[in-house]
Amino acid sequence: MKRRRTSLVHEWLSGGLLAVIGIAGGFTVGSAFIALLIMLDLIPRLVQLTRAYRKSVVFESSILLGTLFWSSADLFDWKAALPAFVLLAPAVFHGLFVGMFAAALTEVLNVIPIVSKRLKLQPYLFTLLVAMVLGKVVGSLFDWLWVHH
Repeated sequence: MKRRRTSLVHEWLSGGLLAVIGIAGGFTVGSAFIALLIMLDLIPRLVQLTRAYRKSVVFESSILLGTLFWSSADLFDWKAALPAFVLLAPAVFHGLFVGMFAAALTEVLNVIPIVSKRLKLQPYLFTLLVAMVLGKVVGSLFDWLWVHH
């Protein structure tokens, strides 16, 4: 009887410790993600570009709900047997988010102006940006439609 109670206490302690470590890790990653969003000024910049000043709460809530949903989907290993065309809309929104995030990061770091100035590509800056965007889109579609399908 005493041995059974000891193993039960040990199981509860190890489970509690695992829960504390998981929550601490979640707070750490979440805090880093939010700090990066704040540092990059992603939401205010997006609100400014779309001229939706009174709708900034929608942008913030969308990022929060999307993060909660996809974290839950990953944690609980949700699976959906859906045809590829149904997944096109979420894939487009995911691509938009990653693209805006990457654009915000390069804007903060001033990568494009520095590279274009050093390589003397300033007259071709618009063409360079369009080529980068089209390359990203074509590469993503190729990867999604042919490589991983």
